[in-house]
Amino acid sequence: MADMPRTNHEPDVSVIIGAYEAMPYLIRCLESVDAQTIGAERLEIVAVDDGSTDGTGEYLEEFAARTAIPMRVLRQANSGGPSGPRNVGLGLARGRYVFFLDADDYFGEEALERMVAMGDRAGTDVVLGKIVGVDRAAAKSMWKETVERADLYDSNIKFTLSAQKLFRRDLLVRLGMRFDEKLRTGEDALFTMEAYLRGNGVSVVADHICYYLVGREDGKHVTKSGGYVPRFDSARALMELIAAHVPPGERRDALMVRPFVITLLPQFGPSLLRQSEAVRKKKMELAAPLMRAHWTPGLARRLKVQERLRLTCVAQGRIDILLSVLEFMEDGKRPKVVRKGLRGRLHLAYPHLGDRAGLPDPVYELTVTERIGGGRTAVPERQTAAVFVRRLVHKARRTARSTLQALHVPRRA
Repeated sequence: MADMPRTNHEPDVSVIIGAYEAMPYLIRCLESVDAQTIGAERLEIVAVDDGSTDGTGEYLEEFAARTAIPMRVLRQANSGGPSGPRNVGLGLARGRYVFFLDADDYFGEEALERMVAMGDRAGTDVVLGKIVGVDRAAAKSMWKETVERADLYDSNIKFTLSAQKLFRRDLLVRLGMRFDEKLRTGEDALFTMEAYLRGNGVSVVADHICYYLVGREDGKHVTKSGGYVPRFDSARALMELIAAHVPPGERRDALMVRPFVITLLPQFGPSLLRQSEAVRKKKMELAAPLMRAHWTPGLARRLKVQERLRLTCVAQGRIDILLSVLEFMEDGKRPKVVRKGLRGRLHLAYPHLGDRAGLPDPVYELTVTERIGGGRTAVPERQTAAVFVRRLVHKARRTARSTLQALHVPRRA
C-alpha cells in the first residue's frame, strides 16, 4: 500500500476510486482529478484496486508517485463487486465530503469546486452534479435547473441513484452508512436513497457538466451483474428502505415509482416472450411478495398505462394478459385513445380493454401525460363535478336537438 503524506489539514473532498480491470480508462479518470480547479491542497484520492490483472494497480501507484494530490492506494483480492472497494475507501477518507468516482468515468474540470461551493452554501448533505453519457445513455430529466434544495418527492432526483455524487462525510459517519455488499446490483441506489431520506437536503448543479459517464468498448462495467434474481433483491431492498422511512400515502407512492418502474418492471418487458415457462413462473413468484407489500392504487395512478397494465398483471398473476400486452408492444403497435364511462375518461386500448374476463377498465385509464405515436402528447382530463354536469347537460341538449330535427319540429327562438 502506498501512503499519502499526512498533515492535520482536513481536505474538502476525498475522491474514492474503486478500480477493477480499468485500463486504459483509468488514465483519463485520474487526469480529470488532477485537473480539478478546486486545487490539489483541497483534495485527497483514496484508490482501491480490486484484484486487477491488467496493470490497474501498477498505474494507480505510478500516478500516486507523481501527482500533487495526497493519494493512498490499496491493493486487495477481488471482492466480486463495487461495494467492497467503496467501503474500504470510505473507511480511509478524511475529507469533509466524499465523491465516489468510477474508474471508467471522469470529471468535468470545475466539477468539485462547483459542487463543494453548492454544498457549503446550501448546507445540504448530498450534491448532484450534471451527468452526461459518453457512448452510453445517461438520465436527463433531473438536470433542468440548478437548485439549492430539491424536493425529493416532486422532483426527478429520485431517478438518479447512482453513487457518483458528493456526499457530506459527517452524514455517512454519523449514520454508519456503508454499501450493502450482499447486493450484487442496485447497492448504489440503496445507499443514495438512504442519504436522500436521512440527510439534510439535496442540491442540484445543472448548469455545468460535472461528470462524464463512459461506455466501455468491451461492454464491461463494474456495476453490471448477471442474472435476474439480483434485480428482485435490489427492488426489495429499495422498497423496504422507502417503506421504513416514509409513511403510507402520496409521498411514499411518489418514491415507490422508482423501484417499481426502473428496477422491477424491466423484468416483465418484451424479453419475457423469449424466456422459458420456468423463468416466467419464477419471476412471478419473486415479484408476488413485493406487489402484496408495496403496490397501491395511488402508486398505480402515477404510472403510464402500459407500466400500470404490466404491473397489475404481475400483481394479479395474469401472465396471459401480460404476454398479450408484450406481444402488442413488441409488434410496435400503438394503442388507440378511447373515451369510456359517463365521465368520458381517456383510456388506451391495449389488449383486453373491455373484456369481462380481463382487467378492470381503470387499469387502462390515462392518468399521466403520455406520448402516443407521432410525437403527439395525450393529456388526461381532470374533470370537476361542475364540468361533469355541464357535459351531461350539453349531451342532453344535443340529443334533444337531434330528436326535434328527426321529427321536423321547428325549435322555438
